[in-house]
Amino acid sequence: MNRKILYFINPVSGPKRKTILQQVLIEKTLEQNIFFEILFTIANGEYPFLVDKINKEGFTDVVICGGDGTVNQIASCLLGTDVNIGIIPIGSGNGLALAAKIPRNIYKALQIIFTGSPTFVDAFFINEKFSCMLCGVGFDAQVAYDFAQQPKRGLTTYVKQSVKNFIKAEPYQFDITHEGKTFSTEAYFISVANSNQFGNNFTIAPKASLQDGLLDIIVVKKMSKARMIWAILKQIRSGEVGTQEERNFHKKEVLYFQTDKLIIHNHQLAPLHIDGDPAETSKKFKIEILHKAFKLILP
Repeated sequence: MNRKILYFINPVSGPKRKTILQQVLIEKTLEQNIFFEILFTIANGEYPFLVDKINKEGFTDVVICGGDGTVNQIASCLLGTDVNIGIIPIGSGNGLALAAKIPRNIYKALQIIFTGSPTFVDAFFINEKFSCMLCGVGFDAQVAYDFAQQPKRGLTTYVKQSVKNFIKAEPYQFDITHEGKTFSTEAYFISVANSNQFGNNFTIAPKASLQDGLLDIIVVKKMSKARMIWAILKQIRSGEVGTQEERNFHKKEVLYFQTDKLIIHNHQLAPLHIDGDPAETSKKFKIEILHKAFKLILP
């Protein structure tokens, strides 16, 4: 089958690289003698025309040039289709791309589009909202919210917002139901990870995989701020996955376990982010893996 590529460029992600990117896409895709079209992403993230366009015009691949939020919006529209999805990471965090070993370099990422292998990867739903890699409740979601309000993006801005929120962070009360058992905890944040990336090569769930049919759950419990830094660093180094059956599991300062589904009761309406973008919070989150959700072009 002859390939037909539909490129989506986020005009907000990586604005300095946008013009160069468009030129590279045109030049290199013409060299490959592949039919293509370039569209720009829509601010509201809604693409009701997309599946119909793909079916009518015979596109085989949709390549998303942007960050995790852009990937989320477009990939969610393509669930149930047979199209291949590629990523050229030009966002702030690029967690899904980094987890999939897709480089930030435009030329190298584009080469993967041309020569890589479409492979099924997982995603998940949180209260029927789609997530391709990561959601968080609590401290990290507040950082995502404040980061989204800033006129200037990038790693430096994200670090500044993280430090600002760390200083004033307070724990939230949660109940977590997993494998028929419910436990209560006070925690600064809970992360639900389908990939081993928060973005920018920072990982707190080192055992997470895009293809194992499991979600990695990280609960950073109430403790002193100084202790929390040490506990998170220890978690990153060890990466030990626990189970509720372990004798001292619930006494740990950072809980790390895997599951295909869980329920989080969010009593204090802690903020929520989905794939790095702020999302509407809720008193209850029902979370479930979506195994083999879509085909991602991998190296």
